[in-house]
Amino acid sequence: MNRDPVKQNGLPATCDVLVVGGGPAGSAAAIEVARAGRDVVVIDKAIFPRDKCCGDGLTTLALRELEYLDVAPDSVDGWFDVDGAHIRSPSAREVFVPLVGPGRYAAVAPRMQFDAALLDRARDCGATVCDGVGLRDVTTADADGRPSDRVLVETTAGTIATRYVVAADGMWSPVRKAVGANEPGYLGEWHGFRQYARHVSGTAADRLHVWFEPDLLPGYAWSFPLPGGRANVGFGVLRDGTRSGAETKALWEDLLRRSHVVDALGPDAEMEDRHTAWPIPARVDELPLTSHRVLFVGDAAAATDVMTGEGIGQALLTGRLAADAIVAHGALDPGGVARRYTDDVRHHLFADHRMSRALGSVLAKEWGARGAIRVVEASGEWGRRNFARWMFEDEPRAVVLTPTRWHRNFLARPGAYA
Repeated sequence: MNRDPVKQNGLPATCDVLVVGGGPAGSAAAIEVARAGRDVVVIDKAIFPRDKCCGDGLTTLALRELEYLDVAPDSVDGWFDVDGAHIRSPSAREVFVPLVGPGRYAAVAPRMQFDAALLDRARDCGATVCDGVGLRDVTTADADGRPSDRVLVETTAGTIATRYVVAADGMWSPVRKAVGANEPGYLGEWHGFRQYARHVSGTAADRLHVWFEPDLLPGYAWSFPLPGGRANVGFGVLRDGTRSGAETKALWEDLLRRSHVVDALGPDAEMEDRHTAWPIPARVDELPLTSHRVLFVGDAAAATDVMTGEGIGQALLTGRLAADAIVAHGALDPGGVARRYTDDVRHHLFADHRMSRALGSVLAKEWGARGAIRVVEASGEWGRRNFARWMFEDEPRAVVLTPTRWHRNFLARPGAYA
């Protein structure tokens, strides 16, 4: 006898907020909405735990957001704290930039375990999580074409009526497409490759490496340590249409044979499974952030850092900001929700996004990358320490140019979980 799919998947008929996507942005939104006492449901077509192609790095921004959401590091299997970054310039110059002081400033956590832990936190806060439930359609207007006071969302487990939808469903957001706010043909600004390595016995076993390779600029390669002699190894390159898929795959294979990479991984290192690739969207200041009662967050808002390709911190931040806007303005003021969310994202991300874009244009040139690392090396202990905190988003990139974000403890706060 076939069971009712709505009951089977636990999907209710109504809720205050429906979150589409169970990644970091969606979980952050669900946690914040649930903690405010609202009825929130999360759907995701995948069944968790599931893997996600990513560098797995957590910046200080991400860690501060996780601390605010009460996500404890020991709740994430595979969490690995790091104390700085070992950076190699295109000229092979190497410099260590430390992340020291009370608390945590950077960590690495595999997305399979990390995302599942965040969803568990959302459940603990009272969110209803329905994984294995996909999206079919979104209706924001009534029969006469006027904006409705509810959003009807058709899923593979039935239809749910909600006051707001938080679209945390990735770069090719099905929600964005359903409401007609997508950008056809958009492929992202960057392209990333990643593969896990095991039996790592070189310096990559406990060091975070960043390699600015001449043929990757303005991108870079990385090795991020994980427990048990494992590492996340990968690279990100600008999507400029000059490399074919075969050329990119050959570049990846060549990168793994380079002596400094081989030495860092150690003689017994083995690559696990196959490499995976993913697009990186980075144009948060260009795409619409809302559509009536729909708010786009994380990759669906193209909120990734345009200079580094890091997106977990931005995902957590935008998810929280969307939830805060909904809680502040309530069910009957969608205009106020949209204005507050848009203003908050602009305040927190737009200036930094534009500065990162400008800095990226300098790092795109070999002389720019060499010069930047030479300056950091010559800046002394204070300069290297504060450069690391700036690079890992302990402070907003453009904070000096935006007085509204100045505060008394600039570059002097303890890390997260101090």
